[in-house]
Amino acid sequence: MNRWSADVIAPVPLSRERLRQRGYNQAGLLADALAARVGVPVIPVALQRVRDTASQVTLGWAERQTNVAGAFRASPEHVKDRTVVVVDDVCTTGATLAASAAALHDAGALKVWAVTLARARWDQTFT
Repeated sequence: MNRWSADVIAPVPLSRERLRQRGYNQAGLLADALAARVGVPVIPVALQRVRDTASQVTLGWAERQTNVAGAFRASPEHVKDRTVVVVDDVCTTGATLAASAAALHDAGALKVWAVTLARARWDQTFT
């Protein structure tokens, strides 16, 4: 039973290299746990990474925005006219979530919500 007004859960995809190194996608694991709790299906292919990006850890705010711009594509087959919940592990500046949401909207998603396990302090300075 879907207790949320959402149709699809889409984990933020890792690059192939990071997935190979790590062996799992932490956002995917979080998405699966969320789906089990709220009754919304996870569709991993709803959001795809179309190019590898540098690690965001050492990047400032503007660099993060540039780093992930255009890095994602969404599947209209899975998101058109639907409300999508994007799941990521951490939100630091929101760059990854914004780039993901842009791709989902470009593919026809009606609404995009974001869920993360943690976020950086909002008063933290990124240069």
